[in-house]
Amino acid sequence: MARAVHAFLLALRDLPNPRVLRVLAQSLALTLLLLAVSGAALFFAARWALAHWQWLGVAERDMAGVLIVLAIVAGSWLLFRAVAIVVVGLFADGIVADVEGRHYPAAAAQAVDVGWRQNIRLALASLVRLIGGNLLALPIYLVLLVTGIGTPIFALIVNALLLGRDLEAMVLARHPDRPRLDRPARWSMGLLSAASFVVPIANLLAPILSAAMAVHMLHLRNGDQKR
Repeated sequence: MARAVHAFLLALRDLPNPRVLRVLAQSLALTLLLLAVSGAALFFAARWALAHWQWLGVAERDMAGVLIVLAIVAGSWLLFRAVAIVVVGLFADGIVADVEGRHYPAAAAQAVDVGWRQNIRLALASLVRLIGGNLLALPIYLVLLVTGIGTPIFALIVNALLLGRDLEAMVLARHPDRPRLDRPARWSMGLLSAASFVVPIANLLAPILSAAMAVHMLHLRNGDQKR
């Protein structure tokens, strides 16, 4: 965990860099746009479904509508994370290359170029893992609702595991010859990333911070010379 915290602090220091800020602005604008479109689509789809469920009475439709809106609000964190991961996946190579070029030039010189097709594949793979992993965990989420706090804690654990895998894949795409991180390193990296998605305001920076943290985690593990 100490190495992950150190990598996260290094990622925070990368934020003021103009290139990182430019990628942050572009990815954030696209994320918020897609989030708004996705949320609106879910809302209007729910309204259409309620309007066509003739077997429900007026009062029952109103109650179902309230429950659907609450479900959308409750799932907004997962929806934001899904959209953000896909968007950052599209910009991933630029982020990783920039951080490597400034801090680990020797490693950057040996990196493999990652094209936009591979970036899209990585982003879609992350999305599939996110949806699949949380669907598999859904029964446990529902059971833990009675505890009040069990569901968010278990969701944090599940998504930490998923994010650790996604972030590792994002960086190793440029260094396919390097071994994977060990499980504790992936877990601690994913946990810090998943936690940052929960904190308001910080969650807007979480995708970029997570990508930069993953770069530092890989190269600190391999003992690459930091400039």
